[in-house]
Amino acid sequence: MPADALRRVAEPETATLTLPDGIELVADLWRPAGPGRHPVLLMRQPYGRAIASTLTLAHPAWYAARGYLVVVQDVRGRGGSGGDFRLFEHEAADGAATLAWAADLPGSDGRVATYGFSYQAVTQFLALAGARRAGTKRPDAIVPAMGGWDIRDDWAFTGGAFGLAGNIGWACQMGAERARLRGDAAAFAALGGAARGAPWSGPVAAQPEVLARHAADHHYIDWLGDDPAYWDAIAPARLLAGSDLAVPGLHVGGWQDFLLDGTLRAYQAFRAGPAPQRLLIGPWTHAPWGRRVGSLDLGPEAATPIDAATVAFLDHVLLGREDPGPPVRLFDVGRRGWAGFSAWPEPEPTALYLASDGLAATAAGGRLAAAPGAAGEDRLVHDPWRPAPIVGGPWGTPPGYQDRAALDDRSDVAVYDGPVIAAPLHLAGRVAAEVYVETAAASYDLHATLSLVEPDGRALTLTAGHLRVADAGAPGPRRIAMRGVCCTLRPGQRLRLSLQAAAWPAFAVNPGTGSRPEAAAAIQAKVIVLALRHGAERPSRLLLPVFA
Repeated sequence: MPADALRRVAEPETATLTLPDGIELVADLWRPAGPGRHPVLLMRQPYGRAIASTLTLAHPAWYAARGYLVVVQDVRGRGGSGGDFRLFEHEAADGAATLAWAADLPGSDGRVATYGFSYQAVTQFLALAGARRAGTKRPDAIVPAMGGWDIRDDWAFTGGAFGLAGNIGWACQMGAERARLRGDAAAFAALGGAARGAPWSGPVAAQPEVLARHAADHHYIDWLGDDPAYWDAIAPARLLAGSDLAVPGLHVGGWQDFLLDGTLRAYQAFRAGPAPQRLLIGPWTHAPWGRRVGSLDLGPEAATPIDAATVAFLDHVLLGREDPGPPVRLFDVGRRGWAGFSAWPEPEPTALYLASDGLAATAAGGRLAAAPGAAGEDRLVHDPWRPAPIVGGPWGTPPGYQDRAALDDRSDVAVYDGPVIAAPLHLAGRVAAEVYVETAAASYDLHATLSLVEPDGRALTLTAGHLRVADAGAPGPRRIAMRGVCCTLRPGQRLRLSLQAAAWPAFAVNPGTGSRPEAAAAIQAKVIVLALRHGAERPSRLLLPVFA
């Protein structure tokens, strides 16, 4: 049969794995009809196996038609599987047992690849960790999409700041599903309603009463508690430390995905091992993966190629078929198309320096210059009664490529515009800002956004970063690590750096007292005045990955 011929798909069947402790895990199996043995494609997920990551990926039957025995399993305590669900805690041991079981399924040729998105990406890493620890069957390939690697610093926290709206919303969703499975209608309604509302409006924004009342149903208290031992027990980066990571991988991310750092960290960790690794980053938010991302139509090439890329990758590494192209493919937002690289781009940063007449936080704005100018400062005033929101990017409301020009008009946002681009300028890699700050406050936050300013005045969010400064008296510039970007700027466009002292409600408002924002009541928050210094002695700057 030709490699590209589609198989007829048999009716799905249900299979059960009984674990050593007696817990039964239930899975749906989709297989090519007729005789023959096929590689297994395994997904383990907590949302009910019928969903099967179809939020972003093709239905399992699509993969089965291309020659794979697809297994979609409910993890412990979810869907039809028994036991008690604890976020990520059982996925190493249960995942290892599932890999060994899947390799021996009727119709399996013994090879098992894993795939899936978000939580289902992390289950792949943890299954490998469990198999490594147990000395049992390891995956023959992995295709993790938009998952966490460290979990704490690339999911729960960003730049030291606990994610407020995102973490609360997901905890409510996960808790509501647990309540649904045990038939607790009242808990389901309370948590579901909170997920769709604004539960951070209580005395302490990060401690909603509804989550405290239903603490047994979710992980939120563990995440907020920030115990290092907790992260050690669930983080793939820690459980796989010291491993050779000798498993071929295709790592999938999105420029506007809040888990992009997790994707890049996992890719870099696996790339240090002996097995081939591939990286594909599209223009997308966490979901969906289409051509329209935020307010932009990025053209037909932005419509997800991930399903086809997954099959091409697995056909290559498992079946020895044609190499599917460059090892790194990045979507160029400016050109509306894909660019190939031999590795993740890490060009020497090009600096643009902050300058102004002291009016960056006004309609006059500031400038980005090729060299430091005269010494100066901009006074940025944060009022906790009206904290600056964010629009676009991985955490904004709405997310994605959005016009933030109106937000940049606020007096609590400092804006620095670069010169008009005269020739195409290609950016590919990570972005950062280094800002010298002086303040009387004991603590503060900085949120940085890099935007593409069109000739008509629209300011489209390209990437962003957040930093929590717990000790305002510590020396040196504040480095705000921003997300990666791939964009070719056209003549007539310009770049803009926007700085603000809040990003509400994505992150809790810093009270300015040195107290942990996640424990501080709103009544304790103070007005914070930040002096943003620039010039030769304090060369605040934007660092850009200009790629030749």
